[in-house]
Amino acid sequence: MTEVEAKKPQESLQDRLAQVIDLLHRHKLVESLAHRQEGQNQDLVENLVHRQNLAELQRKLDELHSADVAHILEALPLNDRLTVWQLVKAERDGDILLEVSDAVRESLIADMDDHEILAAAKDMDADELADLAPELPRDVVLELMETLDAQQRERVRSALSYEEDQVGALMDFEMVTIREDVSLEVVLRYLRRLKELPGHTDKLFVVDYDGVLKGVLPIKRLLVNDPDKQVSEVMASDPVSFQPGEDVYDAAQAFERYDLISAPVVEANGRLIGRLTIDEMVDLIREESETEVLNMAGLREEEDIFASVWKSLGNRWAWLAINLVTAFIASRVIGLFEGSIEKLVALAALMPIVAGIGGNSGNQTITMIVRALALDQLSSGNTSRLMRKELAVALVNGVVWGGVIGVVAYLLYGSWSLGLVMTGAMTLNLLLAALMGVLIPMTLLRMGRDPAMGASVMITAMTDSGGFFIFLGMATLFLI
Repeated sequence: MTEVEAKKPQESLQDRLAQVIDLLHRHKLVESLAHRQEGQNQDLVENLVHRQNLAELQRKLDELHSADVAHILEALPLNDRLTVWQLVKAERDGDILLEVSDAVRESLIADMDDHEILAAAKDMDADELADLAPELPRDVVLELMETLDAQQRERVRSALSYEEDQVGALMDFEMVTIREDVSLEVVLRYLRRLKELPGHTDKLFVVDYDGVLKGVLPIKRLLVNDPDKQVSEVMASDPVSFQPGEDVYDAAQAFERYDLISAPVVEANGRLIGRLTIDEMVDLIREESETEVLNMAGLREEEDIFASVWKSLGNRWAWLAINLVTAFIASRVIGLFEGSIEKLVALAALMPIVAGIGGNSGNQTITMIVRALALDQLSSGNTSRLMRKELAVALVNGVVWGGVIGVVAYLLYGSWSLGLVMTGAMTLNLLLAALMGVLIPMTLLRMGRDPAMGASVMITAMTDSGGFFIFLGMATLFLI
């Protein structure tokens, strides 16, 4: 248990957020009352109240972990966010900037001057600087690079040379290397001389004199084996490793598959240049999950929930415009059957059921397909088999649930023919939803697009228009 956890073991993150919001509210309220005071002591009262409330809020922030402060900043409107940000101690700025989302980080950096940014970044590691650098003003980045030593500068440039979806962009340069021709006792003495071990150190990296990776020595093997043994006798000589140009999402899946905490990053010639750690992989998996959710809803990027109206509009308008077009098409489909609806009003009450169930079923299918693509479980060899399986599921669901709603339609309107049309339309629309649920993400993937991008919007449009056409068409053919 960390010191922060020991101080407040009974408080949840939401409790802490509520306390900060309450302190901000009290500060605003008392400040408002002080403004209404008249007399010679008004300025003195305002100053004392201002200091007292902000001092209490600052004490609360000092008790919190940097990640908790980051969460609180993300959950506050812009003005309150900046008030809290000004109360954070300068030495914690860098840690918090790395924890907050990209959208919120942008608003915080905009409130800082160049001197504050340089102070926040001075103690960051090379991989952290590389992560932050693209969001900093260019002149600040240049000045920051000049303050680094040659090794740090080269590491930052190395990390920045890779695309954000490559392993090299996320690798950590802080690691412990040892030789294979020394004893475990020598390794233990070496570790004791270090001030501290890099975070998430579960293994030491064994290299030769040219820096080529020979294997890894897990800490647990180091501790339980005879100190007189050589490293070469105890080390694992076939560790899971990555090259800097590899896809970082493949690396994240490997971390999950093999339960890794850290893993070496090597060049093509085998020379060790860095490592990946579990904290980066967890963040990556979380961000990828959030991105998929946003993409399926047609949102292009992560959005600060307290962003300005115009900025939010810019992120949302494109797919809303597409949705408007598809809704218009659906309305025109209904318009084709106005005469049928006038003759049998029950159709107007029943047709949203067919479209709604189809949309729900299509979203289920598309979610499964996007997940399978993300986990590399789909290939050209098993797509057709998956298609047949989804169509079979849709057929069974259509017959069962279509039959149920057909019986309900008969009980409501006293028409067996209407019930049969309802069953048939439900079955056909579920089959359409299953077909589109597989084809839409697979087509987007072949076009080089994110298979989740707008998938939910497209499947809903297809099942709405298709469902209306199928149901109203069958009703017109068999009933009118």
